[in-house]
Amino acid sequence: MLLSKKDTMQIPYLTRRRFLGATVSAFALTIWPVSGASAALAGRPVMLEARPGKANLLETSDAATAIWGYDGRVPGPVLRARQGDEVWVRFTNRLDQPTTIHWHGIRIDNAMDGVAGLTQEAVQPGESFDYRFTVPDAGTYWYHPHNKTWEQMARGLYGVLIVEEKDAPDVDQDIIVVADDWRLGENGAIHEASFGSIGERAHAGRLGNILTINGDPLGAFKVRAGERVRLRLVNSCNARILKLRFEDLEPQVLALDGQPVTPYALKNEIATLGPAQRMDLLIHMTGHPGASQAITEVSQSRLVAARFNYGSQAPLPVTKDTLKLAANGLAVPDMASAKKVDLVMAGGAMGQVDRISHRGKTYSMRELVREHGLVWAFNGVAGMPEKPLFTAKRGETVAVRMVNETRWPHAMHFHGHHFREAHADAPWRDTLLMEAAEERSVYFVADNPGKWMLHCHMLEHQAGGMATWFEVEA
Repeated sequence: MLLSKKDTMQIPYLTRRRFLGATVSAFALTIWPVSGASAALAGRPVMLEARPGKANLLETSDAATAIWGYDGRVPGPVLRARQGDEVWVRFTNRLDQPTTIHWHGIRIDNAMDGVAGLTQEAVQPGESFDYRFTVPDAGTYWYHPHNKTWEQMARGLYGVLIVEEKDAPDVDQDIIVVADDWRLGENGAIHEASFGSIGERAHAGRLGNILTINGDPLGAFKVRAGERVRLRLVNSCNARILKLRFEDLEPQVLALDGQPVTPYALKNEIATLGPAQRMDLLIHMTGHPGASQAITEVSQSRLVAARFNYGSQAPLPVTKDTLKLAANGLAVPDMASAKKVDLVMAGGAMGQVDRISHRGKTYSMRELVREHGLVWAFNGVAGMPEKPLFTAKRGETVAVRMVNETRWPHAMHFHGHHFREAHADAPWRDTLLMEAAEERSVYFVADNPGKWMLHCHMLEHQAGGMATWFEVEA
């Protein structure tokens, strides 16, 4: 059931009836319109606009939903570059709000990171900004705004940036799967009345009632029996933790947040992705010609999100050979000499916190909510502070001990760097999913100078106070 027009409370469950038994035409990477063949063409910039558009987010084609999108569509154009290339995007804002582009997961020049008020001024309506930077790491990345992110992303403003390896891996198809949930009203429009609600900020965040894959509620991918497929998963939800199950298949994980890992099998065929996280998979298509295999979302109930539909061609020779991606050149932390930093998360619904500081003044939780709409804190401070959480010398190893003292999970995202935990075979990540009451420590080499944001990527939590920054000296 869709939201009632009078209902502004969050809806935690996706609508079942819109996904069961779905079969539609194929949606593969090559079908997605792209602004140019790469993210830089012969020294000329790719033109990219944020503007209003329409998208068929429901089954019925006559129920187009008004969205905001890069070049007016959702997801926005796939931008491609090769590892080591310069990316040059001339961005124009055709919205009625200021906005920016943040290049999520890229170890980028600080001035190009796209955080309004920290690394640049927001791009005003009708104005343009040139983003120009080198991409050091191959992998799956994405781009989205960093000004009123909680609203602008919920309206559809995001896209995918692929940085290709210098030596292309041997696969038959390279497929992008961008999963998003949308909060729609009974009329099929985005439920605007719930934007910015304290209920969403204090609880799990904005959870939608419609799931889409690549902007389509009935996602499907044409495959051939015997193919080896590289599948790039992106969770673009504001707050939902996705659990995507690949039924009757045995995917192997190749990379997390763009960084290669030693391949391993998915447990129970389920890929768990917090908001903003990515996962690259290798899938051997073991079905027979004419078959269909489902990708289901199983975090609460079983919903068919998309299907692999097998063509009638004779199967390719079956191979179960694995594929290992070449590691990117990330500096290894010196854990023994690390600068130690604590980050304690507090607040939210059912949180045990009495007094919180904001802009140099101390408030009760009730006062903070009433006067500033803030409900969360890092180290007792709500919202972006004037002083950084820490300052590190360039090349110094930093250890951040994160303690979640709240009743809710949080997807902690570090800008400009990747980090890893201390345990054996810990993967590199840029976003770490922290469960309620959990404590985890991460390590990274602060080798990228500038002012970098650190925040929860449950976007309503960020807007509600879970945001800070750190500085790396030049």
